[in-house]
Amino acid sequence: MEITDYLKIVRRRWAWIVVTTLVCAAAAVALTLVQTKEYASSARLFVSTSNLDDASALNQAGQFSQARVQSYADLVSSRELAQQVISDLHLSTTPADLSGQVKATVATNTVNLTLTATDPDPHQAQSIAQSYAEHLTDMVRQLETPPGKKQAPIKATIVDNASYSDAAVSPKPVRNIGLGVVLGLLIGFGLAVLRQTLDTRINSTDDLAEVTEAPVLGAITFDSDATKTPLVSDIESHSPRAEAFRVLRTNLQFIDVDSAQKIFVVTSAVPNEGKTSTATNLAISLAQAGVRTLLLESDLRRPKAHAQLQLDGAVGLTNLLVGKVSFPDAVQKHDASGLEFIAAGPVPPNPAELLQSHAMQDILDQLRKEYDVVIIDAPPLLPVTDAALLASRADGALLLVRHGNVTRDQVRHSLDRLAQVDAALVGVVINGVPGRNRKYGYGYGYGYAPDTAGQVDKG
Repeated sequence: MEITDYLKIVRRRWAWIVVTTLVCAAAAVALTLVQTKEYASSARLFVSTSNLDDASALNQAGQFSQARVQSYADLVSSRELAQQVISDLHLSTTPADLSGQVKATVATNTVNLTLTATDPDPHQAQSIAQSYAEHLTDMVRQLETPPGKKQAPIKATIVDNASYSDAAVSPKPVRNIGLGVVLGLLIGFGLAVLRQTLDTRINSTDDLAEVTEAPVLGAITFDSDATKTPLVSDIESHSPRAEAFRVLRTNLQFIDVDSAQKIFVVTSAVPNEGKTSTATNLAISLAQAGVRTLLLESDLRRPKAHAQLQLDGAVGLTNLLVGKVSFPDAVQKHDASGLEFIAAGPVPPNPAELLQSHAMQDILDQLRKEYDVVIIDAPPLLPVTDAALLASRADGALLLVRHGNVTRDQVRHSLDRLAQVDAALVGVVINGVPGRNRKYGYGYGYGYAPDTAGQVDKG
């Protein structure tokens, strides 16, 4: 992946990163609040040898002291020294636990040894540090005094008694919260990358480009009011949804100006992607532009277009196919837009057989003669074969893809269904695009941004 791919992931999954960062920062705050405050006290010792007048001897003694001071620092962790301090201060702890409270450090290239003790009580920390320093000097004297001698050639001297401070050294809120934020960013970004890798849903034109080279003819912005007012003839003409269908209408008219393309099937990969409302509103937009348009409700399994148009669904395509009614008797008109409409009619037991019959071909031939454009509302491609059969007899198919709902594999299988019957895919329409989304380009040959879409279509 390139840097631009990671930037896209951040833009798309920013909520994951923000939430994870906030959670980790909150956890760091909580951990800081529940941690017991610790106070520190330090005492410093100086390690020296017996007085020597010779410069060479002094130099050797200095090197000897530097070597020995490292051993004394190691003695700080001894159980014997810890037990002496416990007995001295009457502490109710174990040598192992007390050793964990004290550490020794040696300044580089010096013979200075610093003892630092920590404890929830600053006075106790001072007492522990001072007791350790005193008992360490005694231990050094005992260990370094040769048998039969009264004086050790090397000794440890306390030069700084144990300090006192009421400023806690632990926890450190700023450091903890900072680490929590950094950790949250890293985890959040990792989760975002993982989510993006595992997410195969169509969320952008880049996702579509992985499965098809067909152009994106339109992107219908998500509108929460669409369930109440599904038809563009009932909303303001300058609304984003109405404008999106005008852009789709214009792009459809300019797909191939040299061929007489009149009949288009509107379908989708799976149900609930909005194909019926898209087909209906596209047909209305064409009719409003003065194009003689007919909407054919050919979803003979779950017809919904007649309900959206508030027209009668009792008589329609099924009656025409079995010869029960004449063509004029099946055509209805939507007064608000001038759109002509043929409902599905009664639900038959054999939809696929009816749609691939000669009678269906005769109906399509007649519609081709009488109308400028025919929009066919067809069933989804994957559950049934109806849409593929209709697309093979039409001039082209429009595949509706709902943003964030359908996967790349589902779109790929849908395209395979169309290819198997030699149906032409004229373009893709993306439905339910989040507001202010800039990831989609409208148009065939040209890219139309959402704010300039209204300048494209003049019809």
